[in-house]
Amino acid sequence: MHIGITLRNMGDQSTPETMSACASAAEAAGLESIWVVDHIAIPPDAAEGSNGRYVDPLVSLAWLAGITRRIRLGVGVLILPYRPPLPTAKQIASIQSLSGERLLLGAGVGWMDPEFRALGVDRHQRGRNTDDTLAFIRACFDNDEMTANGQTFLFRPRPSRPPIYIGGSPPHAFKRAAKFGDGWLPMGMTPERLPQARAEYGEICAAAGKPVGEVVVMGGLPLNDHGAAAQVLDDFRNAGAARFVLGGRYANSDEYRLKVDALAAAGGLL
Repeated sequence: MHIGITLRNMGDQSTPETMSACASAAEAAGLESIWVVDHIAIPPDAAEGSNGRYVDPLVSLAWLAGITRRIRLGVGVLILPYRPPLPTAKQIASIQSLSGERLLLGAGVGWMDPEFRALGVDRHQRGRNTDDTLAFIRACFDNDEMTANGQTFLFRPRPSRPPIYIGGSPPHAFKRAAKFGDGWLPMGMTPERLPQARAEYGEICAAAGKPVGEVVVMGGLPLNDHGAAAQVLDDFRNAGAARFVLGGRYANSDEYRLKVDALAAAGGLL
């Protein structure tokens, strides 16, 4: 099981200095991946913890790619209906190419009503829009030539497609992951619930004629208790998780470095 950690691209921690120091700490500790999140238009009454400051996730990953060398770069999750398909596919391919194919693409439908209103996007169409964008992204990575709005164009650069992990809850997320994705990215999962959820996901994949995809778990750990943290990681590993990504807040890069070291130790990386 690969072990990663979120990196705050929001709030006071989203300065170049802090993000750089955090990325360097995660890479030096041997973690497999760092992950950012996606919000685009936070309303004032939902700005606790960020003060409404969110650096765009794809811009963040492109910048992080330039200051790291090995660690993989994830977004959990990119809200696809917020964005037009062609520019989004181009940005994804560009990051994948320039990073040396280190991108891990989490994708989701979104949920925050004020963001959809600010964008002028019909929230009730978010599932269909997400599916259309996923189909378009996959087609772009499969073909040098694409057609959109009646116009044929060259889709380049065209590196290997990054793995796509579909966020959300069953059954819709399972069906979307089986059709368009390479795995499922649940939130709030526990080791006890994962085997049954993974079995249900596997059934839907089998019905679609595909192997069961990877499961990427994002969650917390009792890092103040090394033994307990290591046990949780072992439990997720035994339950079938392909990746565990530690979430949570931190005040500054020093505090982040302590979290990274504790996570690496619990995961047997140190």
